[in-house]
Amino acid sequence: MKIFRKFLSIAVAATVLGGQATAQEVTLRFQHFISPKGAIPAHFGAPWAEKIEAESDGRIKVEIYPAMQLGGTPPMVYDQIRDNVIDGGWAIPGYNPGRFPGTEVFELPFISSNNAEVTSKAVYDFYEKYLQDDFADIKLIAIHVHGPGAFHTKDVQIDSVDDFAGLKLRAPTRVASLTLEALGATPVGMPVPQLPESISKGVVDGGVIPFEIVAPLKIHELATSHTVVGGDRALYNTVFIWGMNKGVYDGLPDDLKAVIDANSGAMAAAWAGRAMDTGDIPGKKLTEESGNPIITLSDEEVAKMVEMTQPVIDAWIAEMTELGLPAAEMVEDARALVAKYDQ
Repeated sequence: MKIFRKFLSIAVAATVLGGQATAQEVTLRFQHFISPKGAIPAHFGAPWAEKIEAESDGRIKVEIYPAMQLGGTPPMVYDQIRDNVIDGGWAIPGYNPGRFPGTEVFELPFISSNNAEVTSKAVYDFYEKYLQDDFADIKLIAIHVHGPGAFHTKDVQIDSVDDFAGLKLRAPTRVASLTLEALGATPVGMPVPQLPESISKGVVDGGVIPFEIVAPLKIHELATSHTVVGGDRALYNTVFIWGMNKGVYDGLPDDLKAVIDANSGAMAAAWAGRAMDTGDIPGKKLTEESGNPIITLSDEEVAKMVEMTQPVIDAWIAEMTELGLPAAEMVEDARALVAKYDQ
């Protein structure tokens, strides 16, 4: 009897463990480059992973590693996804200048809405028309933007366009650099995790980032002034992708692919944009509570900025037309899509 009970216990244990193994068939490792407290990690990445696990009945587990814990630097994330160094991740195409020229449309001055969800919906539609070949080497889950970026500066204050002259300002992408240069500033390109140290060491006078990333980077403790561009269009923006290795996705059984597909595309783009909008609210509130001034540039100053940065758009159209892209049509379509969703 004792032998039988021992055998039964082993059999039950094996059944339980076997059931757990069956329930947990795939573990996906995703990576990004900021704190887990950032808007996308907190309001999109983590709940997306939970949704995938729930809808797959526990057969897919998504582990998300922040701050490049799996190695590499922020500009490497896209290639890490493509090359299966990681199974998936959150990347900025603009960190690789020249490779994704079509995404730059939404980084041009005063193209994007000041609402990240609105612009992210527009970006996804634009992707479907123009950008699918650019991202054909990965499984694209979401493409989106952040909310309106603000200027965060130390020991200097931006009250007018004239105040940009001579300022060294961090820029996230090539187009943002061209835009800052058109305003009279000296752009310094760098991934966002480098901004706090660059401000504290005086490498830059400040930089452009949305309010959602202020708290994770402690910018409210480093900067002494913050300047917002008024109006309903953003001075600049940054395009992001949340993607997965194509081979890993293709290797999933059809029912698990269906779970990923159900949480990809237009709904995921809108969700990611909404996450950015959600993150901007406490970020701006924290900045206000720091006691630092938050200046909103007047309509007159914004009109000057629109005029000063129009050559950036004109030059981009000329450059991309030479590369064979229908650049003028792309700019027109981007504006029309933003207007469509901004109603």
